[in-house]
Amino acid sequence: MKIILTSIFLACSFYVTAQSSFHKISFGAGAGITRSYADLPEKNNAAAVYGTVDYQFTPFISLGLEVQQGQIKGGQNEVDPYGRRFKNDYRAITLNGKLALGSIVDYKNNPLFNHIKGLYVGTGFGFIQNRVNELLRGIENAPEQVYIPYNKEPVIPLNIGMNYFFPDRYGQYRLVANINLQSNITIGEGMDGYDITTVTFRNGKPDIYSFFSLGIKYNFGPLGLSQKTFKKY
Repeated sequence: MKIILTSIFLACSFYVTAQSSFHKISFGAGAGITRSYADLPEKNNAAAVYGTVDYQFTPFISLGLEVQQGQIKGGQNEVDPYGRRFKNDYRAITLNGKLALGSIVDYKNNPLFNHIKGLYVGTGFGFIQNRVNELLRGIENAPEQVYIPYNKEPVIPLNIGMNYFFPDRYGQYRLVANINLQSNITIGEGMDGYDITTVTFRNGKPDIYSFFSLGIKYNFGPLGLSQKTFKKY
């Protein structure tokens, strides 16, 4: 009987120690560069900032809200054959789900996987508010087109990035450095302010902008238990 009880105790102890705790809420902020891929052939860079609040189902699976604010630029009236350019002072809010490599691989005894366990992909859905304040209507003989200086439209974000985890003095991984590349597909023609209606210009492609960003996240709130640990091996 003592042997049986001792075996059960050891098994339970092993199960508990195999788990690790993690904070379920994270807040993040950062900044980066946007780049337009719109109806205007000339692509330009601009700046934007963001803030996020995420719920962590596990250390490697999350669902969160992201708010962006900044500029999207495109075109150059000296180069564009129809003298067009735009500057969009935009704001976007999206709901993003993310899945990291650490949730699907065994990184405990694999140094390479351990170092890249924070590599993730994700997607979501949201809306972008466009305010195209610098909209050149082009030369007089430009083909017919509709101008959309202000509007809201759906947007689909596609994310790929990396989280780098840093332990505090208690061994909790509260601080996270983040690098992310996001491609945003807009459902509409308002991002660049030009809705080309002639056969010559219509290409059937959605307006897209990318957002490359660097940021910091802080984990806090209630604790959860994970079968996988952040411990470095």
